[in-house]
Amino acid sequence: MKLFIPIVLVMCIYLSGSDSADLRGKSAIFPTATDTSFVSLDASDFSSLTAFTVCINAASETTRNYGMFSYATSSHHNEILLWQQNTTDFWVELSELQTKFFVPEMNALLRHICVTWESQGGEITVWVNGRRSVRKVGGKGRVVKGSGQFILGQDQDNVGGGFNKGQSFVGEITDVNMWDRVLKPNEIELISQGCYSDGGNIIDWGSTAFTPGGNVIIKENYDCSI
Repeated sequence: MKLFIPIVLVMCIYLSGSDSADLRGKSAIFPTATDTSFVSLDASDFSSLTAFTVCINAASETTRNYGMFSYATSSHHNEILLWQQNTTDFWVELSELQTKFFVPEMNALLRHICVTWESQGGEITVWVNGRRSVRKVGGKGRVVKGSGQFILGQDQDNVGGGFNKGQSFVGEITDVNMWDRVLKPNEIELISQGCYSDGGNIIDWGSTAFTPGGNVIIKENYDCSI
């Protein structure tokens, strides 16, 4: 028996402490385009990755290009980059190798985006609100190196910096999680509905420490229930 019926709107209750060092139950709001606004995430250490899943809730009315999620190392400033070009072209960049997906138009409504990748076959998939894209191949045999920097809201041109106002994110980001494996389709569906209790083992929105920079506003999400 399925736990969820498509016509049922599922919402979750966020319980957040006001003195928390993490972003549990909170959103990062980027109100204007700048070359100084970002959120740095103190992710768990790893030596290398041959697979990952990144999930993020985001909304933006910006129609130009911008970086949403960036991971830079000393070897590649775009070790991982999630990049929106206009409102419908979504790029996944791995060590400078780009793969484009045509997705539903980004707008002011929060949407759940997941990206999965594994090195052996090079399969990359984008999921929007629990529905997957066509599967593509990119980064076959590659390895994502550790000891880098995770940044939200900017495209890094060097580790932790090199930001460009014209490539900055304007909008709202929340519920960012990253795992060192490809999640199963049913896991991604549950995450998109807000009903997956475990955060990522690399980035966990509920426990990963963060540092905001520039004009970033951290706001509590509204409590809600079914």
